[in-house]
Amino acid sequence: NAWTDANFKAAVEATGRKNLIMAGVTTDVCLVFPAIDAVGEGYNVQAVMDASGSPYELSEDMSRRRMQDAGVILTATNTMIAELAQNWGSPKGQQLIQLLFTEVLPPVHA
Repeated sequence: NAWTDANFKAAVEATGRKNLIMAGVTTDVCLVFPAIDAVGEGYNVQAVMDASGSPYELSEDMSRRRMQDAGVILTATNTMIAELAQNWGSPKGQQLIQLLFTEVLPPVHA
């Protein structure tokens, strides 16, 4: 649980931000516990579910349920990018749409 590491938590607190976007190598170990603990301390947490995974479907499902029950918002990479962009026509939106189509979405073949 990274949230129990004093250096990790201090680095998060030092940003002054209350909205966190989190992912982990594994959902059922690396993501679930710090996400739930951060919500418990007043942070708004969005967990990017397609950026994490579990070795077993049951573990993944239970972790998702636990996070949702604790108030963690579950999302996906493309949804998170769209939320950050807010307006695809803005300079930031143009950068993010490039990222979306080159790094996230599968190629479209005609």
